[in-house]
Amino acid sequence: MPVCVQANVKVATYQFTDFVGASALPAPEEHDVHVWHALAGPAGLDVSRLQPLLSEEENIRAARFRFEKNRNEFVVSRGMLRLLLGCYLGVSPRKICFAYSSYGKPKMAVPRGELDLSFNVSHGDGAVLCAFAREHRVGVDVEKVRKDFNVEEVAERFFSVAERDALRNLRAHEKHDAFFRCWTRKEAYIKARGEGLSLPLHDFDVSLLPGKPATLLSTRPDANEAARWSLHDLLVGPGYAAALVVELQRVSLRAPISPEAETSSLRSQPS
Repeated sequence: MPVCVQANVKVATYQFTDFVGASALPAPEEHDVHVWHALAGPAGLDVSRLQPLLSEEENIRAARFRFEKNRNEFVVSRGMLRLLLGCYLGVSPRKICFAYSSYGKPKMAVPRGELDLSFNVSHGDGAVLCAFAREHRVGVDVEKVRKDFNVEEVAERFFSVAERDALRNLRAHEKHDAFFRCWTRKEAYIKARGEGLSLPLHDFDVSLLPGKPATLLSTRPDANEAARWSLHDLLVGPGYAAALVVELQRVSLRAPISPEAETSSLRSQPS
C-alpha cells in the first residue's frame, strides 16, 4: 500500500481485486485520500461479479456501448464505486443512490450517518481509478500514454501559453510523457472543481517537466485558487499516466434526498 504525504494530505493507493468486498473497510480519515485502481481488460477483474451491483439505469447505459472493451470499463468503474462505497458505509452497494450536479458530477444522494464521503472516478484504455476523501473534493484522471499523434498540435488547442512553451522546449523523446502528465493533471483539477467544460483548460497552469513535482502553478482570474488544491501523480501501471487533485479546505458534500438521476454521466475521457 504506497502512501504519499503532501501538503497535509495523505494519499494511500490500493489495488482493487476480486477479493475486495468480503468485509467492511475503514473509511478515510479527515486528511486521508484513498485511491483504488484496477484493470478492466481480459486479464483484470471478473466483470460478471460487478455487473449485478449496478442500477437498472446503469445497466441500460452499459448495454449502449458498442464495443465490449468500453462496456466492461464502464461496468467495472461503476461496480467498483458501488462496492467500495458499500464497504466504507456499511450498506448494500445496490441501495446506494447518486445525485448529480448541473455539470454532471455525482455525489451521494443520501449520506449515511455522519460519514460525508467525496469521490471521483476515471477510466480509459483498460484502467479504472476511484478516489475517496472525507469532506474534501477530489478529482482523478487516468490515460494510456500514446505516441501516435503530434502532441504540440493538440497542446495548442487545450494547454495554456506557459504549458505550451514548456512542452515545446523539451526534447522529442520527452514530449509524449510530458503531454500526458499535463493532460491528466489538468483533467483531475477540472473534475475536482466539478464545473465541467465551463472551466477553460487554458485558465490555469500545471507543472509538466520531467523530475519536477506535480503542482498547480497558477490559476486565473483568482490567483489565490492555486493554493487551495493539492496535486499528486499516481502510479497505476506501466504505460499509464494518472493524477489526483484534492481540495485542502473542508467543504460540505451532503446532497439532498433525491431519486437517482442517471441522465448525466461522468465526463468522458479524451481520445
